[in-house]
Amino acid sequence: MIGQTMPTPDSPAAVTALIRDILERRGGESYLGEAVSMTEHMLQSAWIAEQAGETPGVVVAALLHDIGHYTGEFGDDYIDRGVDNLHEEAGARILERWFPPEVIEAVRWHVAAKRYLCAVEPSYLEALSDASRRTLELQGGPMDEKEARQFAANPWRDTIVRVRRYDDGAKVPGRQTPGLDHYLELVEQVLEDWNVEAA
Repeated sequence: MIGQTMPTPDSPAAVTALIRDILERRGGESYLGEAVSMTEHMLQSAWIAEQAGETPGVVVAALLHDIGHYTGEFGDDYIDRGVDNLHEEAGARILERWFPPEVIEAVRWHVAAKRYLCAVEPSYLEALSDASRRTLELQGGPMDEKEARQFAANPWRDTIVRVRRYDDGAKVPGRQTPGLDHYLELVEQVLEDWNVEAA
């Protein structure tokens, strides 16, 4: 559940270790009917962001955008049961303890970005995978005009939409990417920089 109690690491290294533990234990699970595992999807998202020249924060957001799938107790069949696990909100609530807004807002709104893009770009909806179309139905479908206007006013909109596009492109079986260690170094760097700035 979103309110689930989780450990509260007190240093960038400890937070990074927690994320490593979660991904190493759970990342091999299937990714909602896609042809890649959750870890493959997350690494591919980060890799695409990195190739696009994004800041470390945006690369980390791309890596962790689906971390909320691991905070709930909905079971592996929640889609079949017609349940939206609200993983975007769950992930943002967990990560906001430690990460800067650049990461948090992209995680929190990446599902809304899919709904937004479906509303404003007809070709975007047509290009979605079958699995992503199924989850779109559970997530409310394309935004209506009022919702789209509200989303467009989000000050983080451009970052959120870019992370959404990296998410969409990260479903290629067999794609070679750097390993988890490479991106966890960025995670720790972002955490350290944010802790210094927030101090």
